Amino acid sequence: MMRSRFDEQLALLNREIIEMGALCEEVISLASSALSEGDMKLAAQIEPLDRIIDQKERDIETLCIRLLLQQQPVARDLRQISAALKMITDMERIGDQADDIADIIMSLNGRTVEEHSHINEMATATMKMVTDSVDAYVKRDIALAQAVIDYDDVVDECFICVKKNLIKMIAANPDDGEYALALLMIAKYFERIGDHATNIAEWVVYAVTGIHKEITP
Repeated sequence: MMRSRFDEQLALLNREIIEMGALCEEVISLASSALSEGDMKLAAQIEPLDRIIDQKERDIETLCIRLLLQQQPVARDLRQISAALKMITDMERIGDQADDIADIIMSLNGRTVEEHSHINEMATATMKMVTDSVDAYVKRDIALAQAVIDYDDVVDECFICVKKNLIKMIAANPDDGEYALALLMIAKYFERIGDHATNIAEWVVYAVTGIHKEITP
């Protein structure tokens, strides 16, 4: 009976993480659309969602603590709960960074990034990474988690291209230096979101296998 209740709580944990992951996908999608369309109204929708993500982190943290105290979890359960606690920290940071992107978009006064396709590619790639990392956690799919980890190279390559293009832009038009710096910051935030998605995927591998590159036996 106790185990049955515990399994129900674990299922609730999964649902909560899926919901938090969906919110992260939504803020990245809004940031990407706001950026490509120069739409400050879309950007303004991100901050309230970021606050919901922050609340989700607190709620899931409380649930995890309750699970740990309710019953002595077996090793597999303990890994899953520990991984969830680590993952929600990365998800919360994803929300913060999407909000940071929104702040910069607001300062661009409707200017878009149409000529900087690599930034849009970064937005699309990071959204895929977040979606797949959460999916990997729910399905306990190590192969999918590893694919997310490998895919971070795509985001990193895009970031290198963005930097090169912005250097060329400043050289051609020094008056656009402030705009170029804003775009560089946006690209850097997307690059960090990719890193957080990678972290999530690495904790998925740990939850399933007990192996994490930063944890020594």
